[in-house]
Amino acid sequence: MRGPRYTPLVAELPSLVPFVGPETQERAKGAAFAARLGANESGYGPSPLAVKAMAEAASSCWMYGDPENFDLREALAAKHGVSRSNIVVGEGIDGLLNYLVRMMVGPGDAVVTSDGAYPTFNFHVTGFGGQLHKVPYDGNHEDPAALIAKAAEVSAKLIYLANPDNPMGSWHEAAPIQQMIDTVPDGSLLVLDEAYIELAPEGTAPAIDPADPRVIRMRTFSKGQGMAGARVGYAIAHEDLIRSFDKVRNHFGMSRIAQAGALAALADPDWITQVRAKVDASKAEIARIAQQNGLTPLPSATNFLTIDCGAGGDLARAIVRELGQRGIFIRMPFVAPHDRCIRISCGTEADHAALEAALPEALAAARASL
Repeated sequence: MRGPRYTPLVAELPSLVPFVGPETQERAKGAAFAARLGANESGYGPSPLAVKAMAEAASSCWMYGDPENFDLREALAAKHGVSRSNIVVGEGIDGLLNYLVRMMVGPGDAVVTSDGAYPTFNFHVTGFGGQLHKVPYDGNHEDPAALIAKAAEVSAKLIYLANPDNPMGSWHEAAPIQQMIDTVPDGSLLVLDEAYIELAPEGTAPAIDPADPRVIRMRTFSKGQGMAGARVGYAIAHEDLIRSFDKVRNHFGMSRIAQAGALAALADPDWITQVRAKVDASKAEIARIAQQNGLTPLPSATNFLTIDCGAGGDLARAIVRELGQRGIFIRMPFVAPHDRCIRISCGTEADHAALEAALPEALAAARASL
């Protein structure tokens, strides 16, 4: 037999691209987007201290980064009041999810998530042969009690929940999340994705107990810190679990540039305060534009606004398409009933102006196409 010999699992998986990036869409239409509001990046960029540190580190990028991420883990441990042994650093939360699923999930193993929650986690589970069990949202919120009940029913290896949530932007306060942690079934691990926690209201995150083996907390520099392209994520968990990442992770996955930028970002806490203010102002402006066009913005604890278009998924998909043709890149939830919505990331004044100019015409064209 000529050619590669795939594993039976990979041979049976469908060929698909989880996310079609804005660059792919720009190449297809032969023009750049006027407003890039679809990937929940930070249009405000990283701290100037981080930019300076990364620029200075560029001259030494011929060297591998420290495979132990020692300095960054030390700084993160000090920030969170835990030990360095409770911290693992990786290539964004997506990279860490891949390592975690690889460690925990084999063919047929049960994993629980919400139907319509962040899909990249699902791709990792499917890629290692796990069996996904999904529970519905409770309105626009993930349902912690239902996730725990399903985990107990199917003896789940992993339970995934994002707080705040992507794609709906909703959130739970700390108390129900702590109750969820306290009721994780024996043999299960709660994967608590807190990518947007720096932008959430005070009281959203429960206190971190690094000795609790029932939960792993996922954090990132992609959102509030504005370093999505640098790929810096980290997890906080019991030291035994953290130590196990060394068995499977890419030890040179972190570049010296990313490490330097993350360290400098941690030394500039005022930047997050500024970003939070800009995010809040942007959400208010996007909400105004949406309401001006008869759409309904939903409450959000993230750096994006999910907007109810008031009809089914066909209308929302048409709006995404029509805005894209007019130079505005946005995205939307994939699963009904949330696919009645579109999702617009926070941006600059120029982004808002472009959105405000394009949306009425895009809405009219979308409705006319149905």
